[in-house]
Amino acid sequence: MISSSKIKSVDFYRKIPRDLTEASLSGAGLSIVAALAMIFLFGMELNSYLSVTTSTQVIVDKSSDGDYLRIDFNISFPALSCEFAAVDNRLNLTKTVRKFSIDSNLRPTGAEFHSEPAANSIKHDNEVNEESVEGSVVLKTQNFDKYAHQFPITVVNFYAPWCYWSQRLKPSWEKAAKIIKERYDPEMDGRIILGRVDCTEDGDLCRSHHIQGYPSIRIFRKGSDVRSNHGHHDHESYYGDRDTDSLVKTMENLVASLPSESQKLPLEDKSDVAKNTERPAPSTGGCRIDGYVRVKKVPGNLIFSARSNAHSFDASQMNMSHVINHLSFGRKVSPRVMSDVKRLIPYVGSSHDRLNGRSFINTHDLGANVTMEHYLQIVKTEVITRKDYKLVEEYEYTAHSSVAQSLHIPVAKFHLELSPMQVLITENQKSFSHFITNVCAIVGGIFTVAGIMDAILHNTIRLMKKVELGKNF
Repeated sequence: MISSSKIKSVDFYRKIPRDLTEASLSGAGLSIVAALAMIFLFGMELNSYLSVTTSTQVIVDKSSDGDYLRIDFNISFPALSCEFAAVDNRLNLTKTVRKFSIDSNLRPTGAEFHSEPAANSIKHDNEVNEESVEGSVVLKTQNFDKYAHQFPITVVNFYAPWCYWSQRLKPSWEKAAKIIKERYDPEMDGRIILGRVDCTEDGDLCRSHHIQGYPSIRIFRKGSDVRSNHGHHDHESYYGDRDTDSLVKTMENLVASLPSESQKLPLEDKSDVAKNTERPAPSTGGCRIDGYVRVKKVPGNLIFSARSNAHSFDASQMNMSHVINHLSFGRKVSPRVMSDVKRLIPYVGSSHDRLNGRSFINTHDLGANVTMEHYLQIVKTEVITRKDYKLVEEYEYTAHSSVAQSLHIPVAKFHLELSPMQVLITENQKSFSHFITNVCAIVGGIFTVAGIMDAILHNTIRLMKKVELGKNF
């Protein structure tokens, strides 16, 4: 049987009797300092253990080229009419994109604006060689309001002589105007009149009605064409076929819709035929485009422009100034989740909407035909928690903007360049064993260092006393 004396022989911590030890003031001071240091470092280590650390890696983006990226935007164009505003050359994106007419202060002036239907099949008269007759009235700034207030219905063709579509419309328009003039004599009947405005000669009149594409056929109704505070007429645009028969039929429907005893007619009382080809025209010259599109994760462009399949535009008069209210990429992250992520990683989300609130205005010194371009470098960022749960996936970007002279219709163009790399941020937490090891290192290290300092200090004091007493050492 092993005796207790043999077990005591392996004691690493042999005790010295208290009578053989000596206490000192220097040792007491170092002990207090060492204890305070242990408590302070223990607190820091405990806080580090309880808190979460992150590791950041730059890795290859594993998304395939077939994946799609969502682009959310809210952009105001003070000088682009909603009638022709298009995203990526598409007018009708009603499922994901909405358009609102805005005033000079970028405030919406009404409900959502719905663009015209696809005009690929708009019908025109076959071209004829014979000289077309003139049946419409020439309208200018001086007499426009006179006719608009005199006749219950005034239909106006705003055109430009150089425009191909205006040239195709002219024979049909004049024939239809002559037929209507014969059927509804302006002096005897006085219910409807057709007029025309040459926008190259009377540009101010066309601008006051926010004409940006040629030809534009507008319908003015007496009693509903009073100018508002913004200085515009309330009116409708005609988007139907442009052959003589269709124009004449439309005019007859307009006349038929007039009450027999009154010349005032609310817009909602139009006939079913008219509803298919006539809708309220934009009341102001600006447009706010709000929504999102999905694009493939490959380099490309997002383009905002004026577009129509049956109108022409004067590039020198197009102004693509815009204010970016919001522009971001990827799925929307709820404010609550983003707040939690920011507590974890403060710098995440600082560049996902870098262009928000920025204005890009085409001043007069830039000249005409100015395209505004933005070059965006997009980087994907993923944050993964301790349980390998993908907390958030977002896209941050850098942006550089410039202007360029364009030979074609000016646009607002966003060049998208997706980085092949992505940033992976992983949440980490120290293990308990690591915490215990650090605590032992703190205690043992401070105890040892304090002991060494105490020995040095004690021996130094003893040596100084011997020197004072003149003893040899």
